[in-house]
Amino acid sequence: MFSLHIDTARTWRGGQNQVLLTVNGLRSIGHRAALVAHPDGELRRRAAEGLDLIPIAPRAEMDLSAAWKLSRVVKRLAPDVIHAHDPHGVAMAALALSIGAAAAKGRPAPALIAARRVDFHLKWNSFSRWKYRQVDCFIAASDAIRQMLVADGVPEERTVTVHEGIDVEHAAAADPVNVHEAFWLPHGAPVVGNVAALVPHKGQRYLIDAAHLVVQQLPDARFVILGEGELREHLEKQVHEHHLEKHVLLPGFRTDVLGCIKGFDLFVMSSVTEGLGTSLLDAMACARPIVATRAGGIPEIVEDEVNGLLVPIRDHHALAGAIVRALKHADLRRRMGDAGFARVTERFTVERMVAQTADVYTRVAAKPHIAGSEAPPAPR
Repeated sequence: MFSLHIDTARTWRGGQNQVLLTVNGLRSIGHRAALVAHPDGELRRRAAEGLDLIPIAPRAEMDLSAAWKLSRVVKRLAPDVIHAHDPHGVAMAALALSIGAAAAKGRPAPALIAARRVDFHLKWNSFSRWKYRQVDCFIAASDAIRQMLVADGVPEERTVTVHEGIDVEHAAAADPVNVHEAFWLPHGAPVVGNVAALVPHKGQRYLIDAAHLVVQQLPDARFVILGEGELREHLEKQVHEHHLEKHVLLPGFRTDVLGCIKGFDLFVMSSVTEGLGTSLLDAMACARPIVATRAGGIPEIVEDEVNGLLVPIRDHHALAGAIVRALKHADLRRRMGDAGFARVTERFTVERMVAQTADVYTRVAAKPHIAGSEAPPAPR
């Protein structure tokens, strides 16, 4: 089986890590895989040596020049499936297959598979409606996303859930970071950690509001929010308004994030929407207890009162209450951390994700394909 993967992002987030884990995992089980990535992107930089790398990035959703370049790649490589990992990748692949179909009638086209990792509704304009009709199968990262796709009008038989996975052994082997020394925190202070891009749907504003309540009961508590994004200035202002400069830190992006997670007493995810939440899987692989919202696919990872505590979204009072409860009970944290490690090892390994993805490829490649069956709408 030969799969061609497309990810057009320039930045590095959880989605790009999943692409790399998928591609490398497929190669490890004997599949051939190639990757189309942004020429200046972090994914291309981190990709393993020996991997077929094709630098293409569309300038807009309907970029005919990029699609033509991709159609030439598809003709040359003749993959069995094209796996597009983001919406622009789906558009570029659908256009490329349409161009290829027009140029070579009767030649079998690869199946088009679209990854769906976010729990946002599909955008329905004339072009997006066309591009999503070209998809043979949507691989949803959680049941919550799959249900949303069906609600948006995608036929259920063209959807499948493959939960994302992580390299548990790699996470477990990461060297722990002494976060008290790294971030100049008081010795013995309980540390609550969050790892996520500083963007609205990650909900750090509610975490900071919760921290304001937590420190009134536990003055020694410290909060470390790792990540970068558009909301940095807003969140720093919020920290200042709550007079939390000594209690809430935003150190930015770090490469030793797994080691930092191991140094946290509690891992918190405050998301408003969340496809699945692979940083939660990292925390579980590091045997960390969790407090999280019930957003999206999070309840498929975190079982309330077993490996974490779940609270409603946008409820900083409930979030603060769960954090205080966890910090006050070391036995509860230890039990939830052990349960999380057992759960991620059993259900959310990269090996399991790759095997299920390969099964989807085999099933979809054996059927007649949709992509290229109709011309795209004329650009306005």
